[in-house]
Amino acid sequence: QVQLVESGGGLVQPGGSLRLSCAASGSFSSISFMGWYRQAPGRERELVAIANRTSGASSVDSVKGRFTISRDNDKKMVYLQMRSLKPEDAAVYYCYAAGVTSGGIYYGGDYWGQGTQVTVSS
Repeated sequence: QVQLVESGGGLVQPGGSLRLSCAASGSFSSISFMGWYRQAPGRERELVAIANRTSGASSVDSVKGRFTISRDNDKKMVYLQMRSLKPEDAAVYYCYAAGVTSGGIYYGGDYWGQGTQVTVSS
């Protein structure tokens, strides 16, 4: 099992920055993928950015050049640095993890955090 806890959301003005953090805990030795999704009111949840264990990462076109995802495997953390925020970035941001290995056995699985609200408004 993997538990994910997000932090760092809040209210920011357009053009501002926020850094989201997600801490993973539980009985596992590694997680293949960690990333961030977001869901705005009335919209489907969408992938924002995702990173594998070896620093490979991808992000949705709408955030490229503004958002940066990073992982610290030793600390079991994933971060999302968000810059030049726009009102359309406002959403609940969810931490996501997939592909858990424990005791040398690959279990797979998908795990979600509870979400953290990001509001972009003047």
